[in-house]
Amino acid sequence: MQNNSHEHIIGFSTYIFVWLGLLALTALTVTIAGINLGNLTIVVALVIAMIKSILVVNIFMHIKFDMVVFKIFVIVGFLTLLAIFILTFSDYLFR
Repeated sequence: MQNNSHEHIIGFSTYIFVWLGLLALTALTVTIAGINLGNLTIVVALVIAMIKSILVVNIFMHIKFDMVVFKIFVIVGFLTLLAIFILTFSDYLFR
């Protein structure tokens, strides 16, 4: 049985840049929460959270370099979360 694992080395500077990006996006989320955008406030905060989660999953969890089956699991998880958000906000918007 062969082991087909490949090592992908990500430079330390990439981790620093992603971390700084996550900090900037967190600061942006806090800033957006203080601004009254009406119903758009939640949508903008969720979009920022989605961008942050994509960064964490791809860079820190190394899904970017994993086998296709793991990518499919992550996509199914995101689609499930998306369905939960859609169902929740459809109930919220029509009250």
